[in-house]
Order: sequence, then C-alpha cells, then structure tokens
Amino acid sequence: MDLIRNLLHLLKMKKRAAVLGIMTAILAAGILGCTAEETPEDKIKDIDFTVVGEDQQPDSLKDIIAEKYADPFQISYTLGEELYIAIGYGEQPSGGYSISVNAFYETADTLVIDTTLIGPGKAENVTSTPTRPYIVVKTENIADKMIEFK
Repeated sequence: MDLIRNLLHLLKMKKRAAVLGIMTAILAAGILGCTAEETPEDKIKDIDFTVVGEDQQPDSLKDIIAEKYADPFQISYTLGEELYIAIGYGEQPSGGYSISVNAFYETADTLVIDTTLIGPGKAENVTSTPTRPYIVVKTENIADKMIEFK
C-alpha cells in the first residue's frame, strides 16, 4: 500500500515538473518570438515620400497596375533614381475608400511600408459602384533593400 502511495506521489511530482517545463517553454517562445519580429526600434530613419497621382506615374507602372488592380497587390517599381511603391486593396463594394500611410522607414536590410485601407464614414454620401482603391508613393531609390509591406 505504501509503495502505491509513493508511486502516485512520484507520478504527481513528474506531472508538475512536466507542466512547469511546458509553461517555461511557451513563455520562452513568446519572448523570443517578440524579439525576433522587427520593431520600430530597428528603424534607422523615416523615409521621405510623395503620394503620386495617376498623371505622375510612369506609363509602364500604370500598365502593371491596370493588370493587377482588381485584386489586392503590392508592387515596387524602380525607374532610374526613383522608387515607386504601389499598394492596392482590390475591389471594394462602394466608393469613399482611402488609404493611409501609417509608417515608411528604413532598417538595416529593409524598407518598411505600413498602410491601412480606410472605409467610408457613415455620414459620407458614396457611390454604390464598386471601386478599386490603390496608392502609389514615390521616393528615392535605395539600393539593395527588400521591401516589407505591413
């Protein structure tokens, strides 16, 4: 009888140790996962940019956008010393949508651009015709940098 009690006690201790080990592993993975993700602290500097209208876009970029804009897209296009970044959100059910650039900055290896699609306000009088909102930003061409879209 004492042997059974001792075995049960050992089994409970091992379960506690196993649960504690699993909890520690989950906590460690969470901490490491957070530090592995790029954060604004990795930012070297903000990037100056200009939002360009269709009349200011190179014709070849307009052609690429025309092929893709029915669906969401992310395009980078280099022309000499200029870099164009185009981001589209695909077809939306009505008018009144806009796109905001929340952040555009450089890290050691990447250019990070973070945009948000903003829907029409409730009080806004919008067309019920589907639209395909997109934005094109122009900046200087920064060589050898990947672009990260957020």
